[in-house]
Amino acid sequence: MANVIQKIQQLVPPTHPVLGDGILVLTDIKSSPYPGASVVPDYCKATFDRRLLVGETREGVLAPIQALLDEMMKEDPELNAKVSYAVEKADCYTGNTIESERFFPGWLYDEEDEFVQAAYKGLKEAGIDSEITQYSFCTNGSHYAGEAGIKTIGFGPSKENLAHTIDEYIEQEQLFIGTEGYYGILKSVYGK
Repeated sequence: MANVIQKIQQLVPPTHPVLGDGILVLTDIKSSPYPGASVVPDYCKATFDRRLLVGETREGVLAPIQALLDEMMKEDPELNAKVSYAVEKADCYTGNTIESERFFPGWLYDEEDEFVQAAYKGLKEAGIDSEITQYSFCTNGSHYAGEAGIKTIGFGPSKENLAHTIDEYIEQEQLFIGTEGYYGILKSVYGK
């Protein structure tokens, strides 16, 4: 597995002129049986997080990894490797279970989009010094904007470099500013 991981980490994800790099980061390695308890594992799974860019497809994201694995399996007949999306299951309040692949498409609005400008105006009117930019990480907006087509922006209190990190935190003052920002956006977007 170490060789597979090393080779995957050498792949260069695509780049978007506005969004930047499609990041590919190893986030988890798990053997089976787990914990090993002095047993040589017969299976190992590595999980990578991949930031997707506008226009990337389910198949297109996996294709370079699959091609790499195919080549490695040709060179080493004992290697048996596959690539797939993680599948998540969740129980709903109705008792139903939903299941889906963890594929989160990239999305981007034009800076001059009416919705973007209305949100930006709301922040300015709330006294928040902000700029229109893009996140360098994935959010739930990938579902709302990327899949469901619901107008979505990213705004939140705290600092972007703290998001999705160990020991993420928020200062109280940032929380208060965030509350004013949300109120300003709602007033501006909905005109109330």
